[in-house]
Amino acid sequence: MTTFPGSPRILKGGIVLIDPATSAVQRIIALQYNPDTVTRTLQVRGVSGEGGDRSEALRLKGPPAETIKVDAEIDATDQLEIADGTATEVGLHPQLAVLELIVYPTSAQLQNNNSLAQAGTLEIAPMETPLTLFIWSKQRILPVRLTDFSITEEAFDPALNPIRAKVSLGMRVLNIDDLSFAHKGGSLFMSYLQNKEQLATRTQGGAFSALGITGVP
Repeated sequence: MTTFPGSPRILKGGIVLIDPATSAVQRIIALQYNPDTVTRTLQVRGVSGEGGDRSEALRLKGPPAETIKVDAEIDATDQLEIADGTATEVGLHPQLAVLELIVYPTSAQLQNNNSLAQAGTLEIAPMETPLTLFIWSKQRILPVRLTDFSITEEAFDPALNPIRAKVSLGMRVLNIDDLSFAHKGGSLFMSYLQNKEQLATRTQGGAFSALGITGVP
């Protein structure tokens, strides 16, 4: 079946892992199917709470805490139909492993920390992971930390390899309160914020008449 030549090319959302020091791209993970919905929540970080100082009522501590939730589907049916070697042998294990490893330290890091502990090192620094970027069009290139990760495996081949699964990802956007301005992630967040400010200027302002008033009393 041929595709209508005028059909737009549908972009994919995905995740990119980069080295936080050199910005070298380590892995690009394109979602097989784009999620039907992307849920974003912004928690305002105001200065004053209940009974707080009235002079602080309009002040903000910093950017809101933004969280993102997506549910993605992964299916090996097409690969199995053409007898793809990897899908036939291990199903969706490789695709799931790539996503799961985002939240794992590497085996080398674990072994190194164990060696330091065996040598009597008193303080062992937490292991640093690659910087994770959630990409949802060129308007949203966000540094994130995965906070929530669940996998529902829905179908299996005769060897019990998963061949259809749903992956639910919860992410928190990292902003300049988490990363410095000099950090690659901090720079990407500032670009995201500045782009949001530019997009806001393209929205036509409303009129008092639409609100049923002639002005602010």
